[in-house]
Amino acid sequence: MADGLRFPSLSLCAGLSLGLAGALWLAPAHARAQGVAKSGPDRPYPLKPRQLPNRLPLKPSLPPSVSIPLDAVNFAAPGILYLGDRETFASLGFIGEDRLLFTFRIPALLHRDGSDGGERKIRAMVLALPTGTVEAEADWIVHDRGRYLWMLRDGHFLLRNRENLYEGDRSLALKSLLQFPGPLVSIELDPTQQYLVSNSYEPNQAAKPTQSGESSNPTSAPSSSDDSGESEASSNPDIVVRILRLNSPKVMLVSRVRSAVHVPLNSDGYLETLRGRPGEWTFNLNYFSGGSHIVGSVASACAPMAQFVAPDELLVTTCNDGGNDVLVAMTEGGRNLWADVTSQYSVWPIEIRAANGLRIARESLEVPHPINAFAPLGDDDIKGQLVRVLDAATGDMVFEGPASPVLDGGGNVALSPSGRRLAVVNAGAIQIFDLPAPPPLPDASAPTR
Repeated sequence: MADGLRFPSLSLCAGLSLGLAGALWLAPAHARAQGVAKSGPDRPYPLKPRQLPNRLPLKPSLPPSVSIPLDAVNFAAPGILYLGDRETFASLGFIGEDRLLFTFRIPALLHRDGSDGGERKIRAMVLALPTGTVEAEADWIVHDRGRYLWMLRDGHFLLRNRENLYEGDRSLALKSLLQFPGPLVSIELDPTQQYLVSNSYEPNQAAKPTQSGESSNPTSAPSSSDDSGESEASSNPDIVVRILRLNSPKVMLVSRVRSAVHVPLNSDGYLETLRGRPGEWTFNLNYFSGGSHIVGSVASACAPMAQFVAPDELLVTTCNDGGNDVLVAMTEGGRNLWADVTSQYSVWPIEIRAANGLRIARESLEVPHPINAFAPLGDDDIKGQLVRVLDAATGDMVFEGPASPVLDGGGNVALSPSGRRLAVVNAGAIQIFDLPAPPPLPDASAPTR
């Protein structure tokens, strides 16, 4: 990989402390959050949720306008033995409206002695639309099986490898952007992409060695503590979460945690989820400039998962008493927008947003029975992968169709910056769909319903 400008290594002591105890609850990054929205912390206002169709369509609801055969780029689908591992084998993203960045794992033989350390070779291609012409091509090496690429709004992208974060462009040239004190576990961006949330593995120097005298396995996070908080793992957590400005090494907030966490944020601040009365959760926005603001609350039978899909719109995944996921959209001012109920037979959802925040693509695995502790996901339970596109303003579904091969770690669906184009890896091709113009987002300053 090409090296360019390198910022100084990030220091744990930089920035303010991000409190993670007491009333503040942050969802684990891997958690499956699953509702009825309320208009504010004091006065419930139930939305009437709409039930999304309970089906896996055999073909897309719209015909593709462009199909780029996968054979032409030498893409090889991973074997079915990887299903359920949620590993990332590919990534798909738009560079503007008329180019795609498609990256995928190049199959290779495993080292018999296990010395590869999770090393993978990745092929990257910039494809022009509608022809599918390869405009740039490169091979990269990454060293684990998690997500490695994030698209930026200006046609650039971020590439993660170990403790390093690189920035690339449409020529596929890379420059070093940030180096962390330890391997990156995950990153997230706010809708304007001014701020970045990172989780990185940085063993506490004060942690005790194992009984054998060796350090604990650096690829696994310490176990969670019990309610007393007195376990050895909780006293020496090994994951560091930071909020930092993307265009500078300035760290805004930092804390050590027991496991990787999801921190919803926009350009104003970060969101904390406060547990209220049984089944009720309130969202509080903490401003980077100081102070806070109660956004609203939801009723949910499980811990909700929130994210900003636009600077002023929050999408919350809750669950009702029947075990269905309910998608609830609200403005930063607490105005309820819509609520959609998903099927119990759709699991492990992944959400992709358009850069302008006007559309949301949601892909999920389709299974024959609800998945729970008494009926876990089996090897033969995955029947396909479903892709749906919703308007962020209304929750209306504008597209549904299958994705194949099934990639349970994602990377096979992309929305163009305008939300007018959808790309899906399906039926031996990268299929491009032209969508109608999305409706504008509602005025966030409008009074709460």
